[in-house]
Amino acid sequence: MVASIITSVVPYHIISYGTLLGTTFFHSFINGIVMFRTVDRPSFSAVQSKLFPIYFGMQTAIPAFLALTFPGNSLLGIKGGISGLLEAPNKWSSLVPIAVMFVSGLSQLAVLLPATIKTMKDRRGQAKRDGQEWYDKDTKSDEMRALNKKFGILHGISSLVNLVEFVALVGYGFTLAARIQ
Repeated sequence: MVASIITSVVPYHIISYGTLLGTTFFHSFINGIVMFRTVDRPSFSAVQSKLFPIYFGMQTAIPAFLALTFPGNSLLGIKGGISGLLEAPNKWSSLVPIAVMFVSGLSQLAVLLPATIKTMKDRRGQAKRDGQEWYDKDTKSDEMRALNKKFGILHGISSLVNLVEFVALVGYGFTLAARIQ
């Protein structure tokens, strides 16, 4: 019995799901908020710029792993892995949430993160030219205002994508719970 559970994909699937849900919840609703309220802006930006590649990498890799380890059910005739995930009964309850998680993470990692990093570098350069930081309350140059607006838009899109991923994670959690009952 012990050997069968160790070689089964099910515990690895559930542990991976829990890791992604917990990481997403903690980073989105606790860590980021506490850090933003606690540390100065340059420190906050420095830490986030180191965390986000790891975080978005996890948000991309773990859903791929979830697809590969999708647990089948021999009693119900559901195949495991990607082939089981692609079966019609699993389309909305499993395939769509896992695909949303993967696409959300990949879009963050491959598109939004590089665009945000470029905007942050541009702001640092503009701050040197202006002789004031991007976060100073004083009047900023038109260029800095445009860069701050661009950063705000990118941050807003990233936050929305992150929220969509979180909703997909919670939805898939209900699917897993229904399969355990």
